[in-house]
Amino acid sequence: MRSPALRHVLTHLITPLLMCVGMGLAYMGAFVTPEPHHLPVAVVGTGPEAKVFAQSVEDEAGDALDVRTVPDRDRAVGLLRSRDITGAYVPSARAPEVIVATAASDMGAMAVEKVFAPVAERQGVPLKVTDVAAPVADDPTGQGLFFLMIAVSIGSYASVAVLGGAGGALPMRSRALLTLGVSVVVSGIGALLAGPVFRLAHHDLAGVWALAWLYSAGILLIGVGLHTFLKRWTTLAMMVLFVMLNFTSSGGLFRPELQNGFFGTLHAFWNGAGFVEGTRSLLYFDGDGLGRTVVTLIAWLVAGLAVTAVAGAYERTRTGPAAPAAPAGEKREAEEEAEEAVGV
Repeated sequence: MRSPALRHVLTHLITPLLMCVGMGLAYMGAFVTPEPHHLPVAVVGTGPEAKVFAQSVEDEAGDALDVRTVPDRDRAVGLLRSRDITGAYVPSARAPEVIVATAASDMGAMAVEKVFAPVAERQGVPLKVTDVAAPVADDPTGQGLFFLMIAVSIGSYASVAVLGGAGGALPMRSRALLTLGVSVVVSGIGALLAGPVFRLAHHDLAGVWALAWLYSAGILLIGVGLHTFLKRWTTLAMMVLFVMLNFTSSGGLFRPELQNGFFGTLHAFWNGAGFVEGTRSLLYFDGDGLGRTVVTLIAWLVAGLAVTAVAGAYERTRTGPAAPAAPAGEKREAEEEAEEAVGV
């Protein structure tokens, strides 16, 4: 290829084309065909009839459901609030009831209703649906927290291109301090969106901001550290880590029990899941499970600090105490990278 300009354009087209493939595989693989996989549900009752009914439901569903029996309705509600089950069925000849927690997963609640509705139909009686953890009226589907995560994510990973590219002439210590400052701003914007703007959080807004800060700071520090080694490929790496694998495994739209094993496994330790589940715990479940999600977010933050520290040490060994100004070509690459990141 003789034209440097054409080669330059074609080389830069690799990134968006790989994004196209990656986003298609990730989003369609995670969201197109949601099906229950070992969805945990309970049947209320201790007698032989309840046990036989629970076993028949599980046998009919196969791997789609994991059915247990619980002694009473209060126990079922407790398991729902701790998110150990997705729904519970209270058998009755006259008024059967399904208990769900929509704030944990609107799609999961719908799946549970779909499982037990035919039972009531066969009895010829109406099925009562009780929601023990409903989302606020301003977020009726409970999916607003997922879109809040997207906003904070984009503000974080798009800032990486600026901090790593345009800020490349600054020493790593200065970039790290700027990174922490940006994370405060991004998480503050997230708190404003969650609170006064869209009223997703009717209480504990300071806690939502703290979770958003942990989440944002982890992304930013990892990105700024990776930029030292990956340069313009950092945008693609950030998209893979914090969009393709992150949004799809967060549980914001579908809980892991409604996804395949790959995304369900990522949900256990990925940072987006930590943020979404943490805010759910804080806002709807009296903080139950919050400790686990905070540990997840702190682990990602520590990983970001480690990557940034390694990158800083690497830069010092390469450039010495006084780094030269970036060549014009590198400046142009940084500007193009920032445009790519913001455009995505």
